Amino acid sequence: MNYTIATATHVGRVRAGNEDAVFPTQDESTAGPVVVAVADGMGGHAAGEVASAIAISSAVGLEAGSALERVEAANAAVLAAAAGDVSKAGMGTTLTLAVFWPDGRLEIGHVGDSRAYLLRNDRLTQLTIDHTFVRELIAQGRLAPEDAESHPRRHMLTRTIGMGNVRVDSLDIYLQPADRVLLCSDGLTGLVSDIRIARILTSTPAPADAAWSLIEAANAAGGHDNTTVAVVDVVE
Repeated sequence: MNYTIATATHVGRVRAGNEDAVFPTQDESTAGPVVVAVADGMGGHAAGEVASAIAISSAVGLEAGSALERVEAANAAVLAAAAGDVSKAGMGTTLTLAVFWPDGRLEIGHVGDSRAYLLRNDRLTQLTIDHTFVRELIAQGRLAPEDAESHPRRHMLTRTIGMGNVRVDSLDIYLQPADRVLLCSDGLTGLVSDIRIARILTSTPAPADAAWSLIEAANAAGGHDNTTVAVVDVVE
């Protein structure tokens, strides 16, 4: 398989700084293996920006390793950095990381509420599960899905990189030619519905154009958060 990758990030229309991080930072085409990752940092005194940058650099900096091992390395690095600087205590970040292999295998490691999606035959499927308080309430049958968007704790995370010995979700699937994979921070999904995301991905052939169209949609909807996306096309 060959992969065409485009990434984009934007501060949005409200926040002064961008605490998201993404890899790669330049568009590319490759047969793989290639790592693609999105992180959304949190913490005061610019610690969120530091946490996301450390997580990305540590994860992609491994010479070899599975998606799971890379996310675990990111967690260890963020914990170590926080322990060494009292001003960064408690900092954390989401991390959704994908490894695309030459044989079409896709590995995903995931912590937090950034997401990975698969667009196949014009159907969009969320591959990751949000690690949020609201998502747990829904799973327990204590909250109806339609009430999630208005819940006062809808942004409360139950797992983040930097939260101790965090459990990492992992996924392993095989891709097909013409598949499109999207990784994104919740700056996109908090403002743009899955239906709208699917329409943009299906109607915008070039990955770079699709990435920026998604960011423009989030900003048009208010741009309340930083928005970061990575679009990866699978080419035979």
